[in-house]
Amino acid sequence: MQKAIFLDRDGVINIEKNYLYKIEDFEFVEGVFETLQYLQSLEYKLFIITNQSGIGRGYYSLDDFDLLTNWMKKELEKYDIKISQVELCPHGPNDGCNCRKPKIGMIKNILKNHDINLDKSWLIGDKSSDIKCANNAKITNTIQVKSGHNFNEKESIADYICPSIKEVKDIILD
Repeated sequence: MQKAIFLDRDGVINIEKNYLYKIEDFEFVEGVFETLQYLQSLEYKLFIITNQSGIGRGYYSLDDFDLLTNWMKKELEKYDIKISQVELCPHGPNDGCNCRKPKIGMIKNILKNHDINLDKSWLIGDKSSDIKCANNAKITNTIQVKSGHNFNEKESIADYICPSIKEVKDIILD
């Protein structure tokens, strides 16, 4: 079984911008390349799980999302970073789907294709729904970053809190 890092996208990999779907608006968070390279060097597989309610709300299309995602993956590949799978939830908060975090449908989809040891895996997110998703999926280790949505640190249920993905290297050690 392999160990994995499950990453939220907006606020973790890229700077949070509401309903981001245009390549020209996408900005990587400082330190993301070095951190993802480091995590790969520790033999973690990298996955992205992202709520994208802008699709369900009609702000952009699935094709727009795919275009941006393919571009982002190619940019990461320039740094020898491989994202093994990207899962998205295109639904709004009130659609009653099984994939929108904190539900675990996106993680279940990944587990269909990959043999992952959730006890040795991590989820990194910027919202409480990300951390609750990890807990619901029985992912043992969680990090909540402050580089995305604001949250009350005292109310966080994450195992660790750090300013951004850049500091994850101080938490996930060899």
